[in-house]
Amino acid sequence: MSMQFTTAIRGNFFDIAACVDEPQRLDAQLRHIPDGLLLLNEGTIVWHGSWRQGEALLPPGFAVTDYRDKLIVPGFVDSHIHYPQTEMIGAYGDQLLGWLKNYTFPTESRFACEKHAGEMSAFFLRQLLSNGTTTALVFGTVHPQSVDALFSQAAALNMRLIAGKVMMDRHAPPALLETPEQSYRQTRALIERWHGRQRLSYAITPRFAPTSTPALLAQVQRLREEFPDAYLHTHLSENPDEIAWVKALFPESRSYLDVYHRYGLTGGKSVFAHCLHLEEQEWDCLCRTRSSIAFCPTSNLFLGSGLFNLQKAWQKRVKLGIGTDVGAGTTFNMLQTLGEAYKVGQLQRYKLSACEAFYHATLGGARALALDDKIGNFTPGKEADFVVLDPAVSALQKLRHENSPALADQLFVLMTLGDDRNIYRTYVDGKVVYQAPAREEAA
Repeated sequence: MSMQFTTAIRGNFFDIAACVDEPQRLDAQLRHIPDGLLLLNEGTIVWHGSWRQGEALLPPGFAVTDYRDKLIVPGFVDSHIHYPQTEMIGAYGDQLLGWLKNYTFPTESRFACEKHAGEMSAFFLRQLLSNGTTTALVFGTVHPQSVDALFSQAAALNMRLIAGKVMMDRHAPPALLETPEQSYRQTRALIERWHGRQRLSYAITPRFAPTSTPALLAQVQRLREEFPDAYLHTHLSENPDEIAWVKALFPESRSYLDVYHRYGLTGGKSVFAHCLHLEEQEWDCLCRTRSSIAFCPTSNLFLGSGLFNLQKAWQKRVKLGIGTDVGAGTTFNMLQTLGEAYKVGQLQRYKLSACEAFYHATLGGARALALDDKIGNFTPGKEADFVVLDPAVSALQKLRHENSPALADQLFVLMTLGDDRNIYRTYVDGKVVYQAPAREEAA
């Protein structure tokens, strides 16, 4: 067998081989190769299998990077996050609407400064990569320069990133408002500049229905029709007061989701964050239109918004990813976010397995973003984004790891005790873009 490759990585590999529509099917798709080989041709996976099968493919003396004492998983996919809110993470004491007024809008006003946007973009991307996140769907601010700065720096890494400028024309401070026509022009220019460039994609991003007049939503619809392969990214049904506000603002709509659906904003590349208090007809519409949900457990708990019904999402066959939702979410780390998702399930008597949790954070998240043909597992032909996890970076983790012989137990310990210290290496496009600082061995 002859193939071209530039990189060989040996290690302990775990992924999910194929997407599923019910959690009972996950075990059949679990792929664990304790001593495996991954061959890359620049940024593309060309072969994956056991070391025993693959060793013969290597020319004599070919350099092999050895991670057998670690665990290698596909790069984490964050399906909803606000990069401008990085600097206000952990803001105290409010639920959604008060939190937006008192913390979010003042912070986002600073992104009128191009220099500030550049500095925060660099910080944000470092946070993603140091936490093993290799793909994200990101909110900017209303300022076009916020998106230009983020895309420019992601392009330098050849990172797969989806982002968009906020579109907003009411119920916010005057400095953050725009006219529908201005919003259309600026968004269109950004789409033409960035969408489809390298591994970047654009998300048309109305903040949420309360900050959108019908005239603005008509412009969002216009953009969606002009650029049907662009994403649509917004919020839905996060907070009971928000829902009541939407119903008062749009009395002609049957539901919160119907506001968006009437403007043609549901569909295969539409991602709705939160979805905590959906009506039955809204679940059915999400399923019928192949829209996706971003489940944000950390922020939902932090803002007291509610508990997401993960079991219902499976029953309704709605595509789903995990979002950290920084800055209402209190961590960039997907391991910690999965730990919070487990607790949300426990409060509803749903047992979220480690296998299911990692699926949502990798291949399932890729599917929610219509990227499962490109990322999410180690299938040859896909892009080489992955994370090398060190499962034992503290004395407690080492103790638990040694007492967890089964893979499911090891994964569960990682998502309940893990954090950014467990990220040993992050690979984007086949290259190391983050490596953990040297530390003393856990004692």
